[in-house]
Amino acid sequence: MIGPDPGQLFPFGKDARHTAFLKPLLARFPTPNVEVGDYTYYSDFEDPTRFFDRNVRYNFGFSGAKLTVGKFCAIAHGATFVMADANHPSVGPSTYPFPVFGHGWDDAMKVPDMPPSKRRDIVVGHDVWIGYEAMILPGVTIGTGAIIGARAVVARDVPPYATVVGNPARIAKRRFDEATIEKLLALAWWDWPAERIGKAVPALLAGRPQDLLAL
Repeated sequence: MIGPDPGQLFPFGKDARHTAFLKPLLARFPTPNVEVGDYTYYSDFEDPTRFFDRNVRYNFGFSGAKLTVGKFCAIAHGATFVMADANHPSVGPSTYPFPVFGHGWDDAMKVPDMPPSKRRDIVVGHDVWIGYEAMILPGVTIGTGAIIGARAVVARDVPPYATVVGNPARIAKRRFDEATIEKLLALAWWDWPAERIGKAVPALLAGRPQDLLAL
C-alpha cells in the first residue's frame, strides 16, 4: 500500500499520539452533523483525540448546522470551529437566550422556536491548511487549497487557493491565477487513487501547477 492507512487513527503509530486522522476518530465518536474526508488530520500538543469536543464548539444540534471538512486537510493545534448554535437571536430588542435556562422561560418560548441563525453550515474544501489557533465562524465556506493563517478569525468565505490572515481574516494573496485554479479544481487530485497520488508527490510539493496538470 502506498501512503498511510486513512482508517488508522494515529498515522505515525501509537507511540506518536500528537497527530490523528479525523475520519477514524469520528467513527469512534459518531457525530451526525459532522463529515470529514480521508487523510485529514489534526495535530495537538496534548491530545488530538479530543478534537470533536474541544475544537468543534457549541455543537448542540438544535440549529441543524453541519460541519463538513474535505480530504487531505491539515489542522493545527487549537484551531476552532464555532458552530451556529453559538449564535444568539438578534432580530428582537434582546439577544439573551431566555428559553435555554428553563424555569418558566421555556414555557413562554421553546428553544426550537427561538429565531433561527442566518448563518449555518461550515464547509471546508480539500487540501486546506488551517493554522495554529485559527477560528472558523458559523456559515463560512473555505475553498479548496486555501491557507488560513495562525490565529486568523474567519468570518467570511475564503476563495479556493487563497491565503488569509488576521482578525477579521483578509486575503493576503492568491496562490495561483484564476485560470490555474480552475484547472486544479477540475483535476481534483485528492480523488485520485493512492498509488497515483504517491507518484505525484514530487509535483504536488515541489513542482509547478503545470507539472501536476501534465501527469
